[in-house]
Amino acid sequence: MRIEGKQYKTIWNENGTIKIIDQTKLPHKFEIKELNSSHDAINAIKNMEVRGAPLIGAAAAYGLVLAIRENNDPEYLKKKSQDLIQSRPTAVNLKWAVDRMMKKIQNNNKEILDIALKEAETICEEDLESCKNIGINGLNLIKSIYDRTNKTVNILTHCNAGWLATIDWGTATSPIYMAYNQGIPIHVWVDETRPRNQGANLTSFELNEECIPNTIISDNTGGLLMQRGKVDMCLVGSDRTLSNGDVCNKVGTYLKALAAYDNKIPFFVALPCSTIDLSLEYSKDIPIEERSPEELSHIMGIDDQSNISKILIYPKKSKALNLAFDITPSKYVTALITEKGVCKPTKEEIRKLFQT
Repeated sequence: MRIEGKQYKTIWNENGTIKIIDQTKLPHKFEIKELNSSHDAINAIKNMEVRGAPLIGAAAAYGLVLAIRENNDPEYLKKKSQDLIQSRPTAVNLKWAVDRMMKKIQNNNKEILDIALKEAETICEEDLESCKNIGINGLNLIKSIYDRTNKTVNILTHCNAGWLATIDWGTATSPIYMAYNQGIPIHVWVDETRPRNQGANLTSFELNEECIPNTIISDNTGGLLMQRGKVDMCLVGSDRTLSNGDVCNKVGTYLKALAAYDNKIPFFVALPCSTIDLSLEYSKDIPIEERSPEELSHIMGIDDQSNISKILIYPKKSKALNLAFDITPSKYVTALITEKGVCKPTKEEIRKLFQT
């Protein structure tokens, strides 16, 4: 996708140097950052310079490539793999990518670096293709609403499941881009998504770059818009979805699903199959990341001198709890949109995905 008219991916290998778009600077500054060590990769994930389930999986894969350059001793790599997994434990793509990389390089001491680099690049290529197919599969859902109403399709999103959360195209945004490219009139209600404002800072930013009409709303406005008939569908991403269809995503997703259910508005979740965790049976077993209270008590912005500044917005003595994710039970999810097709969020339907 584009930034200022130029095509980019979120992470790439340029002559042996791993480069990323530093998303903590967006939308005010566009900066490309180099990852020169496994420590750099871990910090980039932990500090959310890269974020979004598919992208942090790719970043972790490249993190292991960097670790191999440092020391290809099996014990060292095992330690680094665990450090990468723990850098953000909720999104299952992270562990999926690390486990895939470790399996690929085991017992390959001579050509281990070349093998690892090729596998990391394959993970990126596969994600790009998956996101394209998610867009194709989700396009018909948007088109069906337009064919029925012959009016602009209003879509509500939460957080950022756009191309900035993947390698390219995005998950929840991919059907939006596909529909827009086909001439279907689209308008996106963009949840601000406190505390880090990924909706306002990232989703709206990338939609603007693609000239797609969008309006930022506070996180608590969506329910009212649904009551007033201003939302045709909800379309969100996922950081981990269980085999029973329960969806773990950015905190606030559950409340949007409840509002959509009450107002009989379809609630779709777009995700690659790598985000489906078949190892856990109960959503209570998903590790919910608790991040620094400072993400709530402080806010980033740009001042009159065009400097990015952080300011305190809470009383100094107040405490804050910053849980990064919540869980939407499958009964509130209309369907899952994957690269393999659209399915109901049930064990039977999800199992069929992995048989194709």
